[in-house]
Amino acid sequence: MSFFIFALLLSVFKFLPYTPLDLISSLLIILFISWISNLVFSYAYDAPTNVESVYITALILFFIITPAQGGVYTEFLPFAIWASIWAMASKYIFAIGRKHLFNPAAFAVVLTAFTINQFASWWIGTPTMLPIVLIGGFLVIRKIRRADLFFSFIVSALITVTILTVLKGSNIPTALFKTMANSAFFFFAFIMLTEPLTAPTTRWLRVVFGIIVGALFTPSLHIGGIYSSPELALVIGNIFAYLVSPKEKLFLKLKDRVQVATDTFDFIFTKDQDFSFKPGQYMEWTLKHRDPDSRGNRRYFTLASSPTEQDIHLGVKFYPEPSSFKNHLLALPVGGEIIVAQKSGDFVLPKEKGFGLVFIAGGIGVTPFRSMVQYLIDKKEKRNITVLYSNKKVSDIAYKDVFDRAQKELGIKTVYSITDKGEILTENMQAGFINAQVIAKEIPNYLNKIYYISGPHSMVDAFENTLKSMGVPSSNIKIDFFPGFA
Repeated sequence: MSFFIFALLLSVFKFLPYTPLDLISSLLIILFISWISNLVFSYAYDAPTNVESVYITALILFFIITPAQGGVYTEFLPFAIWASIWAMASKYIFAIGRKHLFNPAAFAVVLTAFTINQFASWWIGTPTMLPIVLIGGFLVIRKIRRADLFFSFIVSALITVTILTVLKGSNIPTALFKTMANSAFFFFAFIMLTEPLTAPTTRWLRVVFGIIVGALFTPSLHIGGIYSSPELALVIGNIFAYLVSPKEKLFLKLKDRVQVATDTFDFIFTKDQDFSFKPGQYMEWTLKHRDPDSRGNRRYFTLASSPTEQDIHLGVKFYPEPSSFKNHLLALPVGGEIIVAQKSGDFVLPKEKGFGLVFIAGGIGVTPFRSMVQYLIDKKEKRNITVLYSNKKVSDIAYKDVFDRAQKELGIKTVYSITDKGEILTENMQAGFINAQVIAKEIPNYLNKIYYISGPHSMVDAFENTLKSMGVPSSNIKIDFFPGFA
C-alpha cells in the first residue's frame, strides 16, 4: 500500500502521466473485481478465502496494468476485468494436489496476452518510483529472509542482459543501467518473485529458481514470434518450483489443546494422511473463519512435532490483543479443522552427526528445537548438543519435559536463562540474558560449534552479531525465517 500512496503523491505533482483520480478508480475496479471473483471461486470450490492474498494480488495487477487515463476506461476495463478474474481463478482451477501452481498475477497477464492480446505495461517501471520500490522491497526481503532468491535472480538476469548485449554489439554499461534504473525490475524481484506459495521451499532450490527466472527475464529472448516477459519467466519458474517442491495439503482435526507455559498452548492435531517432513521445518496454516482481520486467515508456523510422532503438534504463544486467527485457533473445538500446506525450510539437523551443535532459542522460538530433540529421543540418537533457552519468567518455559528427558536419556543439556528479576530458579536455570560471557562459559570450544538461532527477528539478529563478535564464522551460524513471528 505504501507503493500506491507514493504513486498517488507523484501523480499529484505530475511526475506520473496519471491523475490521482485515474489511479484511485483503477485500483478500486481491480480490487472489486478481484474480491468478487475470489468470493465466487471460494464458494464454488468450498475453499477458505484469504483476504490478504486477494489485496496483494490486486495491488500487483494495478502496478503492471496501465491505469485508465482521463476517465476513459475503454482499453482499461476489459484488461483489468479479465486479468482480475483469472488471477483469482488460477488459485482454484489451476491447482494440483489442492495447491495453486502459478503466481496469480503473473499467470493472469500471461493469459490475457495469449487470449485477448493485451499485455502488461509494468508502468511501475519508472525512475521516479524506484526509491520507494528499493526501500520497501529491501524491507520485504529482510522480513521474509529471502535474500538468497533475490540476489540469485538479480545476478542471473544481469549476466543474461550482458551476454545478449555483447551478441548484439551494443553498449554494456548502457544496457545494464537501463535495466537497473527500471523499477519494474526490482518490483518483480522483491514482490512477485518471492511469493512463498509458488517458490521452492528450500534454500538451494530457491537459488536455482532465481537463476532460471533471471535467465528468462529479459524481453530480448524469444522463440519465433513468442517473446519472453517478466510474467512468462515467472510462470515457467513456477512450473520448476512445483516439480522440485512438495505441495501437499493436509486437513488436520484438533485432538487436544495443552497449556505448556504461560499463554502458550500445544495444539495437537490428527492428520488425514501420512506425510514426511524434517524436524525443524515449518508449514502454512490456514484457519477458515468469518471476518478475519487485516492479517488474514493464514499463518506460517514451525511444526513442533517430530516426524516420529503420530500426531502433529503446533506450539503457539498468545499475546495481548491477539489476531482474529489466534482468537479462532484458541476457540477451535475438538474435531475442528485446520488446513496445512507447503512444508518448507532448511533449519534442520545436519546429516553429519559428528558436529557439535548449539541451539539458541527465545520464547516460542523453541518449537523447531522441540521437534529436533523429540526426534533424537525417539530415535535414541545421541548428538553433541547444548540448548540455551531464554525466557522472561520461569513460567514461560515451554516443553520443559521434552528437554529434561533429553538430558537424562541423551545427555543434551539445556540451560534456561530467565531475564526477569526475582524469579525462583531451579536446576540448570540462571538469571539474566544470554550473552557472550554465558556462551563462552557454557560452550567449551565454542568457536568450533554450529549454532542454530530461533526466535523473534530482533533476537536472532542480536545473537548473530554476538556470535560474530566472538569470532564464530558466519558459516557456523544457521538462522532461518521463523514465520510464527511474521
